[in-house]
Amino acid sequence: MTMVRTARSGLAVMIGLLALAPVGHAQWFSRKRTDNTTVSPNLKNSLAPYVTTPPDVVDRMLELAKPKAGETLYDLGCGDGRILITAAQKYGAKAVGIELSEKLVKQARQNISGLHLEALASVQHGDIMQTDISGADIVTLYLTTTANETLRPVLERSLKPNTRVVSYDYPIPGWKAIDEIQRRVNNQSHPIYLYQIPASFKQ
Repeated sequence: MTMVRTARSGLAVMIGLLALAPVGHAQWFSRKRTDNTTVSPNLKNSLAPYVTTPPDVVDRMLELAKPKAGETLYDLGCGDGRILITAAQKYGAKAVGIELSEKLVKQARQNISGLHLEALASVQHGDIMQTDISGADIVTLYLTTTANETLRPVLERSLKPNTRVVSYDYPIPGWKAIDEIQRRVNNQSHPIYLYQIPASFKQ
């Protein structure tokens, strides 16, 4: 697959995210988090800042991925479970979240339970670098470019051909998107990338 990169500085990205985000989605770099939640000592591979996915982005990510009833979606760094809930409610997909924060795992499970979606949506407390995602038909990400690059070998090793991967705001370096849409906020463009796992990465 051809290389897809941005010119964003990792430091600039982190400063921008921390300045703009009141709450969050995904996973923080250290075991002590800015929202006063903590992660278990044996779960150390935090990859990205915890920033909430806006509701309209959730909708557009799923519209791009086109889930079908019965397909399995994994949200890596699922936060409060909003992508899982929408995938289950709107599309009838089986939705599995992976989250490092014990507090957010509890919150997401409560949100799912409150909507009686336990038959379709669930959350695992775990490290996305060490979780089996081989059953995914769709993977959703809101991490960073650096985190996506770190995660890429896991995706390439684990995901079956034709699995769709949707990433908000940040590309997966080394992969070529099959589709891309733009979200405009305050005259700034925020891309949503759609990838599809090929038959083989050895091209």
